[in-house]
Amino acid sequence: MGKRRKARELALEALYRLEIASEGLDSVLEDIFSRGCEEEVRSYAERLTRETVLHLGEIDRTIEGVVEHWAFSRIAILDKNILRFAICELLHFKDVPTKVSIDEAIEIAKRYSTPDSGRFVNGVLDRVAKDVEARPSTKPVESA
Repeated sequence: MGKRRKARELALEALYRLEIASEGLDSVLEDIFSRGCEEEVRSYAERLTRETVLHLGEIDRTIEGVVEHWAFSRIAILDKNILRFAICELLHFKDVPTKVSIDEAIEIAKRYSTPDSGRFVNGVLDRVAKDVEARPSTKPVESA
């Protein structure tokens, strides 16, 4: 497993815990990192988690804007948090190619959520990516 994949999985764990428990961000991250991990993994997981939390309102509005015929509150917690960190990458991590963000989110959804989650995550992120690419002054389109 790659370092960024591991970091994304740790970010998912942190976001999930923040949603279901009454723990603070620093406490959650401290607990997760107390189990040990490489500095590169820790650094990216912490950056991704903190940026996702910082932009949570914007990210959730983005999700709500692309899911049709589906109430935001009905999205499974794991799927919602996978979408959150992936959208954070799409919007705020210019060094991560769009395709990588989407592919990683799909694989994590397949591994940790329901059998249909990969398709759901893919559909939502494809729509978000198209919206992001259509905006001026956003993440540049990745060339093939």
